[in-house]
Amino acid sequence: MIKIRNFKEIPYEELEVLNLEAKADVQNHVPDDVLCEKYLRYLHDENQLKAVTVCFSDLEGRFHMLDYDKKFLEKNYDNLTFDGSSIHGFSAQRESDLCLSIDWGSLRWLPSDIFGPGKVMIFGLVRGVDGNPYPGDIRSALKTYSADLYRRGLVPNVAFEVEGFLFKGIDAEQTFEADVGFQYVSDGGYFHTLPNTPLKQFIDHFAEAQRALGFENEKDHPEVAPSQFELNYRCAEALTACDQVQLYKLLARQIAAMNGLTACFLPKPMMKVNGSGMHANLSITHDGKNLMYDPDGPGHLSQFGWQSVDRVLYHARDLCLIANSSVNSYRRLDPNFEAPNAIRVSTNDRTAIIRLPKGSEKTSRFELRAVAPDANPYLLIHVLLHLMLDDDIPKISPQQRDDESNQLPGNIYDAIHDFENSEAMRRILGNENHAKFASLKKLVANRSPLDLGNRIKRGEIVFHHEVTNQMLWTDF
Repeated sequence: MIKIRNFKEIPYEELEVLNLEAKADVQNHVPDDVLCEKYLRYLHDENQLKAVTVCFSDLEGRFHMLDYDKKFLEKNYDNLTFDGSSIHGFSAQRESDLCLSIDWGSLRWLPSDIFGPGKVMIFGLVRGVDGNPYPGDIRSALKTYSADLYRRGLVPNVAFEVEGFLFKGIDAEQTFEADVGFQYVSDGGYFHTLPNTPLKQFIDHFAEAQRALGFENEKDHPEVAPSQFELNYRCAEALTACDQVQLYKLLARQIAAMNGLTACFLPKPMMKVNGSGMHANLSITHDGKNLMYDPDGPGHLSQFGWQSVDRVLYHARDLCLIANSSVNSYRRLDPNFEAPNAIRVSTNDRTAIIRLPKGSEKTSRFELRAVAPDANPYLLIHVLLHLMLDDDIPKISPQQRDDESNQLPGNIYDAIHDFENSEAMRRILGNENHAKFASLKKLVANRSPLDLGNRIKRGEIVFHHEVTNQMLWTDF
């Protein structure tokens, strides 16, 4: 039989080498123009590539992808346009024409069994028709801010711990019915899920693909709740770490769908079991030295580290909507299920929103635990870095760190109120993004039950920003 298609398929071991080299170029801060020249030459010379998947995220963190023919992208990489009005909450029809520029350092080679042969992926930066960064593209803002920090000798390092559930059926969230709910694929828990159950097979395939994409895996396992999973990987610089969250969820969803299942990142899709979180671990280095570490400081945290913790605690209610951006998020913030809602710091109390893991000069950091897996990672880290590093952000006194009466909002309406009234959030995000994000959250809240109650409701699932498609949104 004659093989009429001959598109590139790269073994997983070779993929890992290529992607780690690409990741190292970014960590070594190779200039963008050098990377542009390098990868344009590669695209031109590689005849077995057919397409480049260009991806970006909207203000809520929803992931979007466009496939460009490789030859077309070679010639038009500096003039890629799309209709922004088709992206919910992105731009109005009167300003619908938007452009994509290529962030060449983000190029990744893809596993062909998951994405199809002959493709590479790259992240785009959204621009207006005037060429300026589009305000709603927080990834662009984070890239710019990270570059400014690097010029000051500062490098933010981030590690996310992303949890999710695996359920029976494809697109189980879009067909959710309250009377039926979701169906587990495994009743096993943390340490006793059998090796060849559907959950473990999914995790194994997921880990292989993750490793091939250069994540630098550390450990993977089922989580506490039935059918729940978490795959941990090495920390990275802020922008790369946020990109990896989007790839992590994309990989999980695609691998699950290939097996007739749904990978779900709702914070609390099932009652009476633990929800899913996305703990964010942050540290800052200055000229290679970890600014968070002091062997003689309380908890081995430096004065700068404690200042960072204090600023985040002070603004915890202000940023709660960013870290917990869906109606369903507020079901998860229940200390009875190891989820934090107390605005304080601790080394071991799981009800505290900030934990101080045992650290060394290399690993010292703080961990923000009150983050849901549906949060926009770029928006979260962009805001946290500004809170930590901007000189005009107010501090709190150390005595306020252990105020047990101070808790996060218990529902999205209170979170919206705190966010809207936060001058710090308005200053960091700008008036336009601040108002637009609050408006988007009001829209989804108004399509969901006002009183959460003890039963998962259809509205909080189907109008969840990572689930809703345009057809569902308009059919209300």
